[in-house]
Amino acid sequence: MSSVKVNLNSIDKVKSFVNTISQFDQSFDLISGRYVINAKSIMGIFSLDLSQPIELRIQNEEAGDMNEVMEALKPYLV
Repeated sequence: MSSVKVNLNSIDKVKSFVNTISQFDQSFDLISGRYVINAKSIMGIFSLDLSQPIELRIQNEEAGDMNEVMEALKPYLV
């Protein structure tokens, strides 16, 4: 399991983020305080406080896939 901080402070960023990570088979969770939501759920993301960076946990990581995932996440990383 890997963990990174992402910034999703606009509607366009959230839509783009969900489209990006939906391409991957891994499980992604967003953690904000005591809330844990599926990062592929656009409605779930909008229930979080998006004014602050949010922790993204990546499950089921495989070395080859992780490089691809991290490259795709670059625009959102803090």
